[in-house]
Amino acid sequence: MAAGAKSVKNRTFHTYQKVDMSKHFHSLVLAGAISFLLGGCQQAEDADGISSRAQALAQRYLIVDTHIDAPYRHYRDPVDLGEAAPDREFDYPRAREGGLDVAFMSIYTPAGAAEAGEARQLAERLIDDMEGLVATHPDRFAIATCTADVARLRETGVVALALGMENGSPLAEASNLRESVDHFFRRGIRYVTLAHSRPNEYSDSSYDVNERWSGLSEAGRELVALLNEYGVMIDISHLSDKAAWQVLELSKAPVIASHSSLRHFIPGFHRNMSDDMVKAVAAQGGVVQINFGSGFVSEPARRWAHERDGAMRDQLGDQITDATVRRAFMETYREDNPYPFATIETVVDHIERVVELAGADHVGLGSDFDGVGDTLPVGLKDVGDFPALIDGLLRRGYNEETIANILGLNLMRAWGEAERMSMDPC
Repeated sequence: MAAGAKSVKNRTFHTYQKVDMSKHFHSLVLAGAISFLLGGCQQAEDADGISSRAQALAQRYLIVDTHIDAPYRHYRDPVDLGEAAPDREFDYPRAREGGLDVAFMSIYTPAGAAEAGEARQLAERLIDDMEGLVATHPDRFAIATCTADVARLRETGVVALALGMENGSPLAEASNLRESVDHFFRRGIRYVTLAHSRPNEYSDSSYDVNERWSGLSEAGRELVALLNEYGVMIDISHLSDKAAWQVLELSKAPVIASHSSLRHFIPGFHRNMSDDMVKAVAAQGGVVQINFGSGFVSEPARRWAHERDGAMRDQLGDQITDATVRRAFMETYREDNPYPFATIETVVDHIERVVELAGADHVGLGSDFDGVGDTLPVGLKDVGDFPALIDGLLRRGYNEETIANILGLNLMRAWGEAERMSMDPC
């Protein structure tokens, strides 16, 4: 199976490269020219310590982030993301500054919305909002529904907004699953995270020990087949281990983890990927997209959150259900116990671990910007900071071809293969 998957991987990578080969060729020529002019010396750093080479690569190579929670945050507190929005982690000016080309907007519906029978309604609203953003700023954003869109839009200078559904519950609020998948496919959804914080109609969650389905339900198995048929990528982030392994067994297309990091660095944190899962995702041609949140990449940060939650339970008792009381406790706790932020080096450690386990063709970026609160690493706080991450990769000795793959080409290969295996290839 691994050998077959490798053959598919190589074929699909070169197919995508043909779409944009001239850009890739000119990029390599420019890279060589810069290296020659600098005489192979360490390149100059700006005031933030980021090399000019990293800044240049951020603009030269395709950058894809598969998980940005801007839609739900915008729904809760609307701002114009086409202009500077300092209290957010995604907006157009910083996306351009950081070189972000493709932003997968998370169409996230919390478990409570499903319990209230409002998940589908909320998902429709979030998609409407993203379409509204494009209508307001057609010179800055466009919806991307296939890999060909990405190649075309990159030449125009707009930020391509692709859509990923985080939590499959909106699909269940219809009488026919196929019709529901078809509807959201037509609305632009190009990956589905089967579950989120609790089990739903399709899958168990990594955050719930009850394991209602012991993995996937029968409807979940049906959904895997339908998503393959439509060319929609299946995302195993948030799934229980059993559910993730069942998806990997059933899916005929490459599987992604849209915003997960590695359990190796935080033993026992089942929201992250085990080493064996990383290898299995790679064997199938898929990609692990690394989450930037400190609690996903740093054991001290995860331990801090665990200790805070324990103190909150002990001190608040029955008052823990009061959101205002809970918020006040967390603010005071953080003042008394400073949060141990991760660093860019920590994030690069996770990228490097995937490279060691599965090769550099199976890792990418799924930041979770606007979704993890004030827990992002020092120096990696918003979409303008991708050059800093590139600088971290350069300092580890990664060459430009490998960096280009990590930044976006690996994900594009997996997405393209899902399209080509569908009933209606893009």
